[in-house]
Amino acid sequence: MLLWIKSFHVILMVTWFAGLFYLPRLFVYHAMTEDTAGKERFKVMERKLYYQITTPGGIITIGLGLWLLFAYWWDAFLSGEYVGWLYAKLILVAVLIIYHIYCGKLVNDFKHDRNQHSHKFYRWFNEFPVLILIATIILVKVKPF
Repeated sequence: MLLWIKSFHVILMVTWFAGLFYLPRLFVYHAMTEDTAGKERFKVMERKLYYQITTPGGIITIGLGLWLLFAYWWDAFLSGEYVGWLYAKLILVAVLIIYHIYCGKLVNDFKHDRNQHSHKFYRWFNEFPVLILIATIILVKVKPF
């Protein structure tokens, strides 16, 4: 049963990250757009991506992750296994949740025409989830500590 949960956890994690990779890219293009029709089009795309794909993917990923966490933590506790890598992963997940919430704030800022950042900011902002993904995968697969 846990292999099914783990499989869906990874599938939904990919969905969540796909949204977190693409949403800031939309912000880049939106920040560069000058015409009203283009801005309105990006508002719709950002809203749908954030609320209909990225957020559900994140919520289900976290829910399945909690399920796995409790199952794994219990086994690790009984066996006396050290799970420092798991604590580090949980910190990265917390950082990713904050990033996700901040993306929601940015979607709302664009919706109300309150964007304060340039397209260059969003190009750099777009790279952050890549670093989180790399670190998380290394922690899970290598378990360095």
